[in-house]
Amino acid sequence: MSIHALYEMECRLFRRINQHFERRMLNAYFRMITNIGGAVLEIALVLFLLIFAHGPLHLTAIACAVSLITSHIIVQIFKRCFPRKRPYLILDGTNHPVNPIQDNSFPSGHSTAIFSVITPLILLHPSLSLILLPIGLSVAVSRIFLGLHYPSDVLSGILLGSVTGYLCFIKIVVPF
Repeated sequence: MSIHALYEMECRLFRRINQHFERRMLNAYFRMITNIGGAVLEIALVLFLLIFAHGPLHLTAIACAVSLITSHIIVQIFKRCFPRKRPYLILDGTNHPVNPIQDNSFPSGHSTAIFSVITPLILLHPSLSLILLPIGLSVAVSRIFLGLHYPSDVLSGILLGSVTGYLCFIKIVVPF
């Protein structure tokens, strides 16, 4: 399969998700949930855990903080090395919010951030995956729904955040 064919397939998937932008309830949900993957709430959650958690949860909070910082640096490097325009700037007819962000698209910082934080928490308490995975996946899909990222941006962010979270958990929490 050629690169062009993969891009066409990605654009079709993007349009299938983004076409529902005008549905009021979905729009309200995805606009709300996307903020959970943003810097302010991610940092606030990690700081809350760092201040109030004890024992293994405190070590996990440290892993979350290191993972969030590390993955954010990697995202910024990738965005500079692989300057990909956001889909709403390229694909005609893309639905998007008023005044959307305009930096590069690859990889999704929101998807990276949420998975860099939830992965160590899930590794500490696997039962949290029942709550945290749907939240993380909703944040990721919201980025496509809002016309701000291609599916590959989101998948790359999920992978980057998950790997970073896993490695930080293994290095910081497991030795204790």
